[in-house]
Amino acid sequence: MATHPQTPTSSNAFSFLSKGWREVRDSADADIQLMRDRANSFKDLATSFDRELENFFNSATPPFSVPAMRSPPPREIEFVKSLRPKLSEIRRAYSSPDFSKRVLEKWSPRSRIRIDLSAIKKAIVSAEEDGIVDFEKRGRRLSFWEEWKNEGEGESKDWEPIRALKIRLKEFEKRGSSFEAFKNSEFLEKVKSGLKSMCKEPEESKEVPPLDVPELLAYFVKQSGPFLDHLGVKRDVCDKIVESLYSKRRNHLLLQSLSGEESSIVGNGNINDELDLRIASVLQSTGHRHEGGFWTDHAKHDPSDSERHVAIVTTASLPWMTGTAVNPLFRAAYLSQSAKQKVTLLVPWLSKSDQELVYPSSLTFTSPEEQEVYIRSWLEERIGFKADFKISFYPGKFSKERRSIIPAGDTSQFIPSKDADIAILEEPEHLNWYHHGKRWTDKFNHVVGIVHTNYLEYIKREKNGALQAFFVKHINNWVTRAYCHKVLRLSAATQNLPKSVICNVHGVNPKFLEIGEKIAAERELGQKSFTKGAYFLGKMVWAKGYKELIDLLAKHKADLDGFKLDVFGNGEDANEVQSAARKLDLNLSFQKGRDHADDSLHGYKVFINPSISDVLCTATAEALAMGKFVVCADHPSNEFFRSFPNCLTYRTSEDFVAKVKEALENEPYPLTPEQRYQLSWEAATQRFMEYSELDSILNKENNGEKSSLDKGKLVPKSVSMPNLTEIVDGGLAFAHYCLTGNEFLRLCTGAIPGTRDYDKQHCKDLHLLPPQVENPIYGW
Repeated sequence: MATHPQTPTSSNAFSFLSKGWREVRDSADADIQLMRDRANSFKDLATSFDRELENFFNSATPPFSVPAMRSPPPREIEFVKSLRPKLSEIRRAYSSPDFSKRVLEKWSPRSRIRIDLSAIKKAIVSAEEDGIVDFEKRGRRLSFWEEWKNEGEGESKDWEPIRALKIRLKEFEKRGSSFEAFKNSEFLEKVKSGLKSMCKEPEESKEVPPLDVPELLAYFVKQSGPFLDHLGVKRDVCDKIVESLYSKRRNHLLLQSLSGEESSIVGNGNINDELDLRIASVLQSTGHRHEGGFWTDHAKHDPSDSERHVAIVTTASLPWMTGTAVNPLFRAAYLSQSAKQKVTLLVPWLSKSDQELVYPSSLTFTSPEEQEVYIRSWLEERIGFKADFKISFYPGKFSKERRSIIPAGDTSQFIPSKDADIAILEEPEHLNWYHHGKRWTDKFNHVVGIVHTNYLEYIKREKNGALQAFFVKHINNWVTRAYCHKVLRLSAATQNLPKSVICNVHGVNPKFLEIGEKIAAERELGQKSFTKGAYFLGKMVWAKGYKELIDLLAKHKADLDGFKLDVFGNGEDANEVQSAARKLDLNLSFQKGRDHADDSLHGYKVFINPSISDVLCTATAEALAMGKFVVCADHPSNEFFRSFPNCLTYRTSEDFVAKVKEALENEPYPLTPEQRYQLSWEAATQRFMEYSELDSILNKENNGEKSSLDKGKLVPKSVSMPNLTEIVDGGLAFAHYCLTGNEFLRLCTGAIPGTRDYDKQHCKDLHLLPPQVENPIYGW
């Protein structure tokens, strides 16, 4: 029984060895065939060279017989005759039957060198690809032609006539003016091209000659044509200057070893086209890539190479419960649901001292990772799904005077260049007031700004507010025009900015819609869901509507006798607001701020919001989503909510009283499915994609619509002249960059000292290199 397995084992081993020997034999045959083909191709090349020389001598007579030219000296005719014996010698050399044999002997390895067949195969394949046969001979690489053309080695004497012929041709074309026509003839160019093609180095080692001064001057004059035209310099004069500057370099390029395509382009084209292609070829050889435009960046993200990226940059972060912290977070979550793009949310990181001033309930974080965990946990509790997007942090500082977070350093640098595709700037004017860094529209392909805040309304309430508002208005116009391609205004209450459209692109936390559905179901069952009266919720600062609320209640105190209002909020003006209410003896009950979705707020039936400084009040949308009545001012900020039957707007103080009584005496209407969808983030995301033009941009790329290049040209021209709008926008961005780089001017306009760059604490918290290392300045 033990003998049976041995028989198949031996036969398998023999079969394996036999198969291996057949493969070695086939490989050797293929290698020999490749060497023969290579020898034959070289022989064909020599034959082609012979034909070129024959054409050259057959066509050499007419130029000498032209009457307008002087007859060449007899010694030159003798030179031509003296070439013919050498040509015959060359012809005999490569026409002999032993030529292929000598080539094979040249390539075959010496008998004393042991080279395996795979090495020969790799060498021949390498020779086919780049013109070099790679033999491991004395530890160096040998160029096939170099070994044949080197003087005094091996069989190099067989090729001495070619070397002599090249030397004599160079002397021949340097003769006097009588041979000018012959020197420029296409026959001579063909001979030179043929000779150089035989001995040229591999294409990998060929370098494009760098630009010289005349070429640069010629291109400068060419590009300055429109400007010189305004100065009275005619176009034809500019063309003559360009031609005179470039003609010398052009003739020099024709004498160099150019490929066939390049020779045809440089030799037959027009001067302007040749100069453009020359510049383009130099740029291409250096790896330079031009995106077009006067002020644009040259290293933008290429959307055709990979997946699209969206970076959402905002001015606040949780746990600060403000609109610019909450709404961009939801936007990132719902945009990340689409497979068309990856999303990154960029939020400010505050040092611990600033966190204590901003975040409620003394909540602080020791690291960005800890804060990210808090943000994601808060979000997932409300949206009900795991959002797949990245959260990054940039350095920020809290301004007590402005009650807002100001970026420190160049915020754009915290988005890697490979991901710099589409940018969404939440509050673009705020982000760019003191922005001293790369221009957003240079780094990103498409930049959308979303205006959240009516800053002019807030500033007017301050000391010298009218004057400040005047300057801020123009600065906002300046920075949004310079740094955005498109601006979305949540309502007409915001400043009218360049490139802007009005659209509500905010939705409601899904949790509020769930509360509304729950309350509607209870009401259908006959249960009483609303057991409380009216309330107001908002950050306790005067600009959030507290002044308007106290004025209305004080003026109609008698008309609203017995009316009680519960107020929820925290803020810098809490003591002043409460003190003013007590002095006027208003029936207001002040309580600490809390989440609008808190269970204690579900039983209120009426939400009152008299604010006229809001752009689009999030709390109003949330109250409508929960099925409550909303009493608000007839103001552009509430335009979106007017279509909802539970939204009661007023124009006068008397109308305010009537609307409050109407809401307290009636029951709210249940929301229809269409109304609930209008309030959702799904609908808001759809509106955003449409009005920001992202939908068309993403679909255009996915459908494969790309800009077509001109066909038939060696190197496509990529220089584009900017239009007037681009020049103005670029000039505004450059001026803004210069002004924000001056610390004195920054301080004069209200910037926080030291915010042009991030500080040491930010370096420690965010693991950043110091600014002087990140952006070194040499020679200062």
